[in-house]
Amino acid sequence: MKPGAVYFMANRKNGAIYTGVTSDLIKRVYQHRNGLVDGFTKDHDCKKLVWFEMFDDLEEARRREVQIKKWKRHWKIKRIEEHNPDWDDLWFDIVK
Repeated sequence: MKPGAVYFMANRKNGAIYTGVTSDLIKRVYQHRNGLVDGFTKDHDCKKLVWFEMFDDLEEARRREVQIKKWKRHWKIKRIEEHNPDWDDLWFDIVK
């Protein structure tokens, strides 16, 4: 069993939000922050990790990502603001 994480990257408060899943949160967020991942996050300058949820099993994280991708935008914003009301960049919390 490999651990996993579901996460939101954003460009600013109430801005563009990207939902992703990974087995290595630090590595993946580093890639987004440094423009190493082509696609939505690079195109919309989503460099801030604003929310994440950890799982013991990557497959469970993938199932959660599928659920979250069906959410309405305001549900995602509510989830972020429940845990991170100022939309702070959580990168500095995970690399400590």
